[in-house]
Amino acid sequence: MSCDLAVWEGERPADDAAAARCLSDLYDRFIDTEEPAVPPAERIAAFVAVLLERWPDVTEGDDDASPWSTAPLIGEARGPFIYFPVRWRMADETSVHVADVPSSISLNCFDPQARKLRP
Repeated sequence: MSCDLAVWEGERPADDAAAARCLSDLYDRFIDTEEPAVPPAERIAAFVAVLLERWPDVTEGDDDASPWSTAPLIGEARGPFIYFPVRWRMADETSVHVADVPSSISLNCFDPQARKLRP
């Protein structure tokens, strides 16, 4: 079991409902499409690099140490957007850290389960 998080470039949505609509649009445009995958944008790649400094990809080292449910984590990124699963047992600790990183590099973080912008 896992929980999902979404991070993207752009202006901060006005509220949680606007963020949910933005997530839906980005998901349709970059994930749920027949088009070839778009390489990650520079800030999204930097975001993933910061996450991997703290926790390695599942394929590296001890799989129990990583909160990511898929690998490589950068493989979940498309253009200005990344939508990725986190192992349920590590979701609380991981989501707190994940939510702190985007604000430091001007990205938005959204929790689809709670339907809320983070932090």
